[in-house]
Parts: sequence; C-alpha cells; structure tokens
Amino acid sequence: MLRPREQVEERIKAAILSGELKSGEMLPPETELARQFNVSRTTLREALRVLTSQRLISKVPGARGGNFVQSVDHESLGAVVIETVGNLLALGSIRFDEVADVRRHLEVPSVRLAARNRTDRDLEELGSIVAHQRRASIDDPDIPDLDRRFHSGIARASGNRVLASFVSALHHATEPVHYLDLSPEVGRETVKQHVRILRAITDQDPDEGEAAIVEHLVYLQKHLAAVV
Repeated sequence: MLRPREQVEERIKAAILSGELKSGEMLPPETELARQFNVSRTTLREALRVLTSQRLISKVPGARGGNFVQSVDHESLGAVVIETVGNLLALGSIRFDEVADVRRHLEVPSVRLAARNRTDRDLEELGSIVAHQRRASIDDPDIPDLDRRFHSGIARASGNRVLASFVSALHHATEPVHYLDLSPEVGRETVKQHVRILRAITDQDPDEGEAAIVEHLVYLQKHLAAVV
C-alpha cells in the first residue's frame, strides 16, 4: 500500500508520462492540488519535491511562478547529462580524461550511423559549419561552438537520439578545442579532417567515416595541452 505522498507522486508522474500534462504546463496551485488529492499541503509539497528531484517538474518562484511540467525528451536527457557530468567533474568524483575517453568511444559509431542515415538537411547543416570553420582564424571566438556543433550535428545525423544526447552532452562537458595547442597549422589540419569526415558521411561510406574520425581523434589527442 502506497503512502499518501507516494500516491500523489505516482498520479502526477503518470499524468506527465501519458501526456495528459503537457511539457511547460503549469500545475494547479498547491492548495487546489492538496484538495484534489485529499492530502495536507505538507504531504503535497513532499511529493512535489520528489518530482522536482526526478526532473519531471520545476518550481518557478515569484508572483507568476508555480510548478511547471519539465520537458521529457531526448534533449532534456542531454541537459541532465551535462549538469550531472559537470557537477561530478567539479566535485572531483570523476576525471576529465574519463569523460573525454567515453566521448571518443561514442563518436566512432556516431559517424558510422550518420554515414548510413544522414539526410539532405543534415548535410546542409554540417556543410555550413565546415564552410564557416574554413573561413575562421584561430582566434575566432566562434571556434569552440563550431566544433561542438559539428560533432553534435554528426551525432544527430546518426538518427539515434540517445546517442546524440550523450555525444553532445559529453562534448559540451569536455570542450576539446579549449585544450588544444591551437596553432595555425593545427587549426588547418583539424578543418581538413572535418572535411574528410563530412565527405565520408556525404558518400554514405561508414568505413571511410570511421577511419576519418579515428584519425581526427588521434590527432587531437596528440595536440592536447595539459588539462587544468
């Protein structure tokens, strides 16, 4: 038999996961919810705190605030991973190289799947990013964001939204370009490697895509400066 707090949690959670409560929708005021569920406001608030910790709802303070349904999709998964990994890195519970290593392992299947599943829209997006990279100087402030967008764009082109969420989140957490010894030569070579990766994806050649991304990752590893 579930306790009153757990009953409230389960009923609200079921309404969110079924779509009865939509992403971004505000829940009724706490007094009204307590009346609906026939529980005290203390019990209701305990249930809402649990749902907040599960990232199913968020509390916005202020006169126009309230309890809102959080987005529950692959993008919210990525946001959770970014925050969690960032916190663990800050606390020293995990090491930077551990996160970077997982990201590198995920990028190979990401490119292989992108070569099979990419759409014309994916190619247009990736082509635009690479064109911008070719024009950019090494001190261009957009370089880290362009690099993140390129690798995240490949992951999205894979067609696997969970993979895309993890690659994007781990790339955000490690931001490899920030740790590169980014000389003009390294910058030019990195862009050439991006061109090769994109060509393999365009040609729908998974084997060439894997060879290109492995070459790129090995090259980056060799030119990483010390991680502080």
